[in-house]
Amino acid sequence: MYINISDENCPLRKTLEIIGGKWTMLIIFQISERTIRYGELKRCIVGISEKMLISQLKFLCDKDIVHKKSFAEIPPKVEYTLTEKGKELLPIIQTIIQYGLKHDI
Repeated sequence: MYINISDENCPLRKTLEIIGGKWTMLIIFQISERTIRYGELKRCIVGISEKMLISQLKFLCDKDIVHKKSFAEIPPKVEYTLTEKGKELLPIIQTIIQYGLKHDI
């Protein structure tokens, strides 16, 4: 298969815009197939700043990878789940994990 990677509409380029960030796949992996609250997600991803996590979650919600559910409570309660589109990324992440294990990366 040939794709023109210099084309801004290249599917590889567009996909990497979504999953190529430093934190993106870690966030998706942590949410995986469960519902997770913001605080738990923050604790699971060592080294990510609060500002970056909020920014990445907003980006993933805007791209319909993650669904955010807010509850009208005090203190505020927010839960995140993967959308069907987001769940389609899980086999890709598993393949990357397997590659890393196989090659001792």
